[in-house]
Amino acid sequence: MICRRVRDVKPFLVMDVLEKAQAMERRGESVIHLEVGEPDFDAPKAVLDAAMDALKRGETHYTHSLGLPQLREAVCAYYGRTYGVTDLEPDQVLITSGSSPAFLIALSTVMDCGEEVILSDPHYACYPSFVSFLDGVPKTVPVEEEDGFQLRPEAVRCAVGPKTRAVLINSPSNPTGTVMDRDRLQALADLGLWILSDEIYHGLVYEGRAHSILEFTRKAIVFNGFSKLFAMTGFRLGYLIVPKDLVRPMQALMQNFFISANSVSQWAGLTALTVAEVQDDVARMVRTYDARRRFMIQRLREMGFGIAVEPTGAFYVFANAKKFSGNSLELAFEILERARVGVTPGVDFGPRGEGYLRFSYANSMENIAEGMDRLERFLAERGR
Repeated sequence: MICRRVRDVKPFLVMDVLEKAQAMERRGESVIHLEVGEPDFDAPKAVLDAAMDALKRGETHYTHSLGLPQLREAVCAYYGRTYGVTDLEPDQVLITSGSSPAFLIALSTVMDCGEEVILSDPHYACYPSFVSFLDGVPKTVPVEEEDGFQLRPEAVRCAVGPKTRAVLINSPSNPTGTVMDRDRLQALADLGLWILSDEIYHGLVYEGRAHSILEFTRKAIVFNGFSKLFAMTGFRLGYLIVPKDLVRPMQALMQNFFISANSVSQWAGLTALTVAEVQDDVARMVRTYDARRRFMIQRLREMGFGIAVEPTGAFYVFANAKKFSGNSLELAFEILERARVGVTPGVDFGPRGEGYLRFSYANSMENIAEGMDRLERFLAERGR
């Protein structure tokens, strides 16, 4: 017998696309992957060396349940120099086995059964699953393409009810790639709600900069990690920054359910945050992403996809495909099967994502160009 909370978790559709693409590749077909939100770069050499050095030193045991003290200190220093948030203390940082477990820890701590978490629609596909799995209620607020798919503070205010516990924000955003400006973040902070801020794509910004919610309020929980900016997805290393009164209850959950994050990954993460060579590698990755971003936006627009506000963060373009189909799931699989290009159906990200496709530029320029060429030929043949 499978319990209700598991039955209610919906499939992550991008994984269905990826798995079908992989099956095609096993048959010898060439597929261009523009569906996966994973850096195509290897982790920086200094990070890999740090991991190997940690293994050689025998750093293969449990760490403190909150994480290595040195790594927690480095997170505080990083937020100090990057955002001017200089009053964080290492004991406010919890190192986790990726940012996904961090969501479970945080929501388990601050949300009771039946309480609501406000999300934008569209949103990262897994957010409602985290909330619903813990018997909370995801309450969505529509956002508009012409507004960069960003939450309007006045719309959030109208959505607040007696059971509202928090609002969850994600900037730079998955799937839309847009970045909230400081005025909008300040207005959201001024609502007085708890803010859960997913900052996993911070650093991957190509115009201006991303602001941490901690620049505007301390009534917040920050989620971040090493997967995206440092190309360390397989290290499974993330962290939470939380108010002091939440540390001990969250630590109890860590101790019971996770013991501690991977020790070798933590030493690698320390190098990611502290070694100048790594920052140089990251800067090169960001420049490369930006070139790909500009190229992809131009090609998609030439093919007739709608992009009202250019994405300036993360590594996604969320393109309006309604002129081609009103069913994004069918269109995504048609593109995969006929053009051999993997893309993510917009409906994966909520009802208002229907009619859109998410394209990832976390692939080489050569592959992106080939993918765009295949897509253009497919659309031309389909339109005949």
